[in-house]
Amino acid sequence: MEHRCVLINGDGIGPEVVQAARRMIDAALAPTGSTISWTERHAGVAALEAGHQELLPDETLHAIREQGTALKGPCTTPVGGGFSSVNVALRKRLDLFGAVRPVRSIEGVDTRYTDVDLVVVRENTEGLYAGIENEITPGVVTSLKVATERASTRIARFAFEYAKARNIARVTTLHKANIMKKSDGLFIRCAREIGEREFPEIGYDEIIIDAGCMRLVQDPTEFGVLLCENLYGDVISDLCAGFVGGLGCTPGANFGADHAVFEAVHGSAPDIAGQGVANPLAITMSGVMMLNHLAGVTGDTAVVTAASTLRDAYNAAIASGERTHDLGGTLGTEAFADAVISRYGG
Repeated sequence: MEHRCVLINGDGIGPEVVQAARRMIDAALAPTGSTISWTERHAGVAALEAGHQELLPDETLHAIREQGTALKGPCTTPVGGGFSSVNVALRKRLDLFGAVRPVRSIEGVDTRYTDVDLVVVRENTEGLYAGIENEITPGVVTSLKVATERASTRIARFAFEYAKARNIARVTTLHKANIMKKSDGLFIRCAREIGEREFPEIGYDEIIIDAGCMRLVQDPTEFGVLLCENLYGDVISDLCAGFVGGLGCTPGANFGADHAVFEAVHGSAPDIAGQGVANPLAITMSGVMMLNHLAGVTGDTAVVTAASTLRDAYNAAIASGERTHDLGGTLGTEAFADAVISRYGG
């Protein structure tokens, strides 16, 4: 079966890591009989350099709407000049309401923690990131935190469905409803109602976010799915990435009703761009998420096989010491891709 996906190289190290990930994905698919037809589109500074007037061109959005799935490298938003974040614009324009960040320990990546296996689910469209700010009087600014029953219920159902599909025993909502009684109160009420009414077989609890951060640092292995509103999810997902080696070791995805964008959640690292030393692991892990998503949408089990092949190969490579410089190894971007591909079928 042929699948169609948009490929966004992004900026800085983006083209290097994205093309390495593409090579690993295509090689994993080759024996299965399924393929991906990639449609390359621009976003970020690369879009401006290609002659577009916006960081997120309409033709890029059109391609994602048409094909339904995209794999995206890190994009740079220029400081000043009135440009808004590419990532925020993507989420708003495509209504990608649910961000998913799996966080798992990787053998061969030494950290203070072992056996971490949790998932951060973040509501992507509301909260303080709605961007509604006003200057009431000179020197006095307000930011509105938006919470709606529709969005809170939607992300809660998404989190419970995600947990159920992956046999995760518990969903934990992080909140500050003791202070923000209306907004966070609505968020936890919706989550609680969805859990009790639709998913009684899945455990559910609520933790005030400051206490939750302490408990996460003490023992992240006690958590399954962490359900967060927008700002909390942004902070918590990066905090949790630190348990397993950082943003270079964690994939990310943004889901809407009709579209999904899989991405590297680290930055574009312009200081090492073009040197061939960037770690393609995060975008490759996101590619595995993408393959599994395609299987769920289309029923094509061949892509599940490819996803397993790719995941097992990069895990084995890292465990054996075949790592990039940031993880204490000696390999460059393409050498790491070669090491992974060499393990297919082995």
